Amino acid sequence: MATRTQAPAATDEKLYRVALREALNEEMERDDSVYLIGEDIGKFGGAYRVTEGLLDRFGAQRVVDAPIAEEVIVGCAIGSAMLGLRPVVELMTINFSLVAYDQIVNNAAKIRYMFGGEAKVPMVIRMPGGAGHQLSAQHSHSLEVIYGLIPGLLVVAPTTPEDAKGMLKSAIRSDNPVMFLESMSLYNVRGIVPPGDYTTPLGKAALRRSGSDVTIVGVSRMAVLAHEAAKQLEEEDVDAEVIDLRSIRPIDWEPIVESVRKTGRCVVVEEGWSTYGVTAEIAAGVSERCFDYLDAPVRRLGGAQVPMPYSLPLEKASIPTSENIKQLVRAVVGK
Repeated sequence: MATRTQAPAATDEKLYRVALREALNEEMERDDSVYLIGEDIGKFGGAYRVTEGLLDRFGAQRVVDAPIAEEVIVGCAIGSAMLGLRPVVELMTINFSLVAYDQIVNNAAKIRYMFGGEAKVPMVIRMPGGAGHQLSAQHSHSLEVIYGLIPGLLVVAPTTPEDAKGMLKSAIRSDNPVMFLESMSLYNVRGIVPPGDYTTPLGKAALRRSGSDVTIVGVSRMAVLAHEAAKQLEEEDVDAEVIDLRSIRPIDWEPIVESVRKTGRCVVVEEGWSTYGVTAEIAAGVSERCFDYLDAPVRRLGGAQVPMPYSLPLEKASIPTSENIKQLVRAVVGK
């Protein structure tokens, strides 16, 4: 079943970036084997201020300012993870992870399998992604699919501050390599974060809104926009159910299938390119599992099939919006 988000009795609203920082701080306090490594994460506090203050608290041996060499950073983390540490890598953008793609795919993802389980790689790679900030084509893409297709990796994309903290803590405690994807556009989002030590399970989708007419499955920030679109569609007598995918590998099929069998219609939305994308996988899986229940073809929406433009009007035109989602939902339900 999907995990429903319920506010605890005592709550606190925090920024997404602050929730991440709390998770790192608490896990480093809890476990001496946890350390951070990345570019400008120490004295500068991280490109997105997530690691601010952690150098002063834990020192340079546990908050490591690395040179601009992503393959070296990830390779160092893999080796130290094999020797018993729990590194948390911060890469400035998911685009830069392509420099370390060989290390991630040929080493991090495969070592536990190739060594018959005798060696493991308990590490996290945090990567901001997504567009909307005029950072141009080499800093702005959503490349979830290139990690989602790799066996041996866990790939997650939390959308709320509560999940950002809880899922990061779970990722750090996992004995498998976790690709932890953070949308740049969510860092300043505020939300309720439960007090105290808690974790959010990896590999589980979240039901964000119940509905009966159509299922909208959102990937990363698109789950947030899907929820906004669903609330607005209510005024048009369209009752949309929203599922926040959260886990890109593995995919939590049960709540998606349950929802589509109820609604009979499905729209899948991602910020990345939809050709060969995460939405393509979800659409194919829904069609295979729910064919007899579908009242309309599964529809999907993704970003424009171009390198991300620097021009602000062109960049905005390249990213799916809540209005785009509403238009597609209207078409699926026949309005």
